[in-house]
Amino acid sequence: MIRTATPADVPVVHALIRELAEYEKALDEARATPEQLHEALFGERPAAYAHIAENEAGEPVGFALWFLNFSTWRGVHGIYLEDLYVRPEARGGGHGKALLTELARICVERGYERLEWSVLNWNTPSIAFYEALGARPQDEWTVYRLTDGALAALGAPAGV
Repeated sequence: MIRTATPADVPVVHALIRELAEYEKALDEARATPEQLHEALFGERPAAYAHIAENEAGEPVGFALWFLNFSTWRGVHGIYLEDLYVRPEARGGGHGKALLTELARICVERGYERLEWSVLNWNTPSIAFYEALGARPQDEWTVYRLTDGALAALGAPAGV
């Protein structure tokens, strides 16, 4: 049901990312290209990893895209799950749990002590699913993000 993504999976990963962005009501923000995904996942220095969930017929129905983070408090890596998505028609079939189980297995096998991700506050079906698995919200933390003009302004060379 779950397998590591290959370069041939880049088009389906790209399509699934766009489906997820549409579900999250942010399709206009999903600007990644298949070429960028290929470089990030399979380039000279991969920065991210992906797993594919397949149905009984071997067709991709979901994915998890993740990267390593590091805990200065624990002194070891962890996994940050950037995206987890299962197509609506395949939900309830165990694919989401199987993807998370695979990432947890990787954590245990490699000595990573955290598996973390973010979820939109309005996504109550996903929140209930995650909490049923034993995940707990980190509600004392607020995520901050710099993008677009604010990022460019802060990162501009001095005097420009």
